[in-house]
Amino acid sequence: MTSPAYADAGTIPRRYTCEGENVSPPLALAGVPAHTASLALLLQDPDAPRGTFTHWLAWDIDPHTAHLTAGEHPTGAAEGRNGFGRTGYGGPCPPRGDRPHPYVLTVYATDRRPDLAATATPDDLLQALSGHTLATGTLTGWYGR
Repeated sequence: MTSPAYADAGTIPRRYTCEGENVSPPLALAGVPAHTASLALLLQDPDAPRGTFTHWLAWDIDPHTAHLTAGEHPTGAAEGRNGFGRTGYGGPCPPRGDRPHPYVLTVYATDRRPDLAATATPDDLLQALSGHTLATGTLTGWYGR
């Protein structure tokens, strides 16, 4: 997984954060295994003050998805509640004055479509993917304010 907006270990542009347009970054997906039934996305900040904070949780994404444009909700996919209590993407928004935080975006290629409620948590997703993940990819970006 890559993004034309920022390189792995690079700085996330303001546009994709709570201080900008707060839209998901454009993504390119490649190398999806042939027998993939579904893709899932999980964006988390492991350095959040109260523990890992979820910014995006999506599953049941078409395995033939090669690109997502900025702000695009994956067609036909389910999106769970983020740590802000809203469904869908919520951009990086670390506390002012903190050192930059890492934002880890992981894509999972799975051999089945997870059957999850809209209220699913990251733990629910990871449990549903356990033993069914064919491949993963990560993109880590940094952001501070």
